[in-house]
Amino acid sequence: MATDSIASLNEVLQKDEATLLQSWVDNQVNASAFRPDRTSRQDLMDQSRRFLALMRDAVRGGEQDIMSPAWTGVRQMLDDLSVSRAQQGFSPSETATFIFSLKEPLFDRLQRVIGQTEAVARLWPINLLLDRLGLYTTEVFQRGREKVIIRQQQELMELSTPVVTLWDGVLALPLIGTLDSARTQVVMENLLQRIVESGAAIAIIDITGVPTVDTVTAQHLLKTVAAARLMGADCIISGIRPQIAQTIVHLGVELGTVVTKATLADAFAIALKRVGLVVQKASTAPRRRDDEGADARAAAERGEG
Repeated sequence: MATDSIASLNEVLQKDEATLLQSWVDNQVNASAFRPDRTSRQDLMDQSRRFLALMRDAVRGGEQDIMSPAWTGVRQMLDDLSVSRAQQGFSPSETATFIFSLKEPLFDRLQRVIGQTEAVARLWPINLLLDRLGLYTTEVFQRGREKVIIRQQQELMELSTPVVTLWDGVLALPLIGTLDSARTQVVMENLLQRIVESGAAIAIIDITGVPTVDTVTAQHLLKTVAAARLMGADCIISGIRPQIAQTIVHLGVELGTVVTKATLADAFAIALKRVGLVVQKASTAPRRRDDEGADARAAAERGEG
């Protein structure tokens, strides 16, 4: 019976493809899942025409297993469509509608070919076929969406680990958020690259924005410090709050000879001292131009000008 169903499907695709295409596109455009802001009717027309042509080639030999070589072209087309829609921000249901909206116009034409007597028996295998294709698009969509999310996470990690130059020979790496293994790798790469480029002798790792420090986080920090030392730069860890200090002591984490400070300002002062610089207040504050103008006007009023 399945073979007869595929034969009937092939007959419809061979003889009535143009009308089927038009009805299918109308269904997609009129569906609640249609996104005119992200796709046009012409795009749907082109995609649907290509799918029907590939499907016609697949069923011509009577093969109904969508994972068989005969369906390779159909699967590839759905792969491209699903991944593209995942990147455009479509939902899984909006993507699957591409297949499921084909059922109504296709079954209508199949009933005319098959006849009412055998319609139910012959339509069921085709219904299952379309369901499998619809589920396939959802699976591919999820994989495509996961790749987008992973790429975005990598971009966010790179953006959230900037290495800034505080002074000639002094770098700062402010950390915000959780420091896990993946992010530690990005932190190391960015810091070591900047050390090589700038020849900096001091690197300040500021953890003020790190909510908690556990054994794993402390080990990641020590690895970063060790890597920087191998590149010829000493590290100072700033942002050690009372809670973090207590946690480190409670966990028994040994920071060794690593210098730690409560604030970035304190760490910066030590860094400047190590590179032979001193910050001091100016003996007299510079006068602003508006102050000088006010003095001149006052002198003129007193007849001193």
